[in-house]
Amino acid sequence: MKYERLTKEQFEEMHQEFINFLATQSITAKEWEEIKTTKPQVAEQELDVFSDLVWEGVLNNVKYLEHFSPQQLFLFQFTETDINLIAIKIENQAVDITTTEGYQWLRKNLMNDDVDIYTSTKPIGEERNTDIFALIRKGANITKGELYTYFEELVDNN
Repeated sequence: MKYERLTKEQFEEMHQEFINFLATQSITAKEWEEIKTTKPQVAEQELDVFSDLVWEGVLNNVKYLEHFSPQQLFLFQFTETDINLIAIKIENQAVDITTTEGYQWLRKNLMNDDVDIYTSTKPIGEERNTDIFALIRKGANITKGELYTYFEELVDNN
């Protein structure tokens, strides 16, 4: 398995897509019930293959990720060729940007000496989706990129 198996809740949400997936393999509902009972390892493999297909579809469409920690914010942008990073580091240990108060402090104090903003670009490797999935496993969230765009404009104008 390349990624990880979908959760029970995710499978329930994708029930129709899973039925369609089984249908593409000419597996009927009755046959699926039989496979689950008589060949559980085959059923497990089918769940894994479907999960990987879903993850591939999701990861292919990722353009932005965000990862917050108490004193750091990592904003990623994925282009066809590069991964662009804007990293914000808070030197003031009393500020926790994962809280509403800490995030408000950051918004008001972007030019404060306690706030460092870094940028970086690196080429996307052969395993783009695996790299993105690794960041998601570490706590990054898929976004529409509003925060990335905001900080990109801020960095470009300074």
